[in-house]
Amino acid sequence: MADDTPVNSQITDAVTQSNITVLGNAPAQSMATVYQLLAQSVGVAMQNAVANQQNMNTIDSAIVSQGISMLFNIDGAADAMSVKSNVLDDSHDEVLSTLKSIVGDIKKSNDQQPE
Repeated sequence: MADDTPVNSQITDAVTQSNITVLGNAPAQSMATVYQLLAQSVGVAMQNAVANQQNMNTIDSAIVSQGISMLFNIDGAADAMSVKSNVLDDSHDEVLSTLKSIVGDIKKSNDQQPE
């Protein structure tokens, strides 16, 4: 109790006790605020992670669809290129002329043999 004040000592004691209570509760309140801020920031980080994962799933789905489409188109393009190279290739003419000469030689040899 304060004895040397012009104010009633009970009033001084009440104000002092309320000030000490405020000072005593300050660390607990500040820690509670820190915990709330930490919980909120972790929650926002989790929401961002989920949103990013959903966006990546959408992008992955689009990539897979595009890849499958390319695979189907590549087969047709490869077949077309194969047919084009076979049609325009001169090696078939060479093979055909060789086969014709062989068949001609066989016919000549068969014609020359007595029956």
